Amino acid sequence: MTHEHARTGPIRSEYTVGHTTVLELRGDLDIAVTPIVTARLDALTACPHPDLVVDLRPVPFLDCAALGVLCRARKRIRERHGRLRLVSGSDRLRDIMRRTGLADSFDVYRSLTDALAVQPRGYRSVVPAFADRSRGGFSRSR
Repeated sequence: MTHEHARTGPIRSEYTVGHTTVLELRGDLDIAVTPIVTARLDALTACPHPDLVVDLRPVPFLDCAALGVLCRARKRIRERHGRLRLVSGSDRLRDIMRRTGLADSFDVYRSLTDALAVQPRGYRSVVPAFADRSRGGFSRSR
């Protein structure tokens, strides 16, 4: 566990925007902190139709244990017919996702604004969604 984690933990903040919960993580996400992150994600994904954005921009490193935690959250959210989006501007994360075969498993956006702008399937807004997915990275739809 890094000194930063010992002092503050991997969760930087958690807040709600509309019906979406944003969980901002920080520091290295490794096996030492995955129990904390798993417990929080389990709590956030326990309800029906969870709508979750995990902001990974303040995360410089994540290991396979952290990828496993994200896969677990994705599975729980799918079982409950919810949505999970990741936010990361890191080309390193995109490369890790590609190399591990997870590139098509997650919706990854470069900015929080883009991730929050995406409306759920079937949602009809008076104002059209303005998310530009071409800047947002990759998703299953590509």
